[in-house]
Amino acid sequence: MPDFIFLHHDDASGDGGLDWDPYLSRLREAGVLQGGSAIGAGACVKKSGAAPEPTAHISGYVCVTARDFEHARSLLPGNPVFEAGGTVEIRELPAGG
Repeated sequence: MPDFIFLHHDDASGDGGLDWDPYLSRLREAGVLQGGSAIGAGACVKKSGAAPEPTAHISGYVCVTARDFEHARSLLPGNPVFEAGGTVEIRELPAGG
């Protein structure tokens, strides 16, 4: 089964006080959770030349295993960012990636 990453944007209401434990426990129990974390400040770097500014609105991620995109999307209910009206960007990760 492919892996997907849920990129959490920082546009959810009450973003700082979201309770992740029930959602992550549900994903663990389903056997689909691969990991996740909040994302702190960072910088883009290049070997030479000017690098772009880092994407500022991404605040964290969760990686899951799912049969396909629709299955991954079906795992969003209960996601604190999604439930608080925030944006969750779903991306499929390349095989072996």
